Amino acid sequence: MKSQTPVSRIRAGAVSCALWENEIEVKGTQRRILKASIAVRFKDRNGEWQSSQTFTRNEIPLAIYCLQKAFEQMIESPPEQEPKVVEEYVE
Repeated sequence: MKSQTPVSRIRAGAVSCALWENEIEVKGTQRRILKASIAVRFKDRNGEWQSSQTFTRNEIPLAIYCLQKAFEQMIESPPEQEPKVVEEYVE
């Protein structure tokens, strides 16, 4: 893995998707691939911020939106080109 920070983050409400750069070896050649992680942020009963990978009925469309945007960035980014840092946010 090249860095510990995401190369891109897409947000919709409390749902966010991050794209991470990973290096893998394919037939003896190092390749860069992007992987996505998705989470929803919420405050617990004590008022502390938490993350979860489970979604309510109303959060599922937001998760789909974030994953679709992440997929678009993945297929538009040539494998050996440096990824562009993108922040998208939708209320």
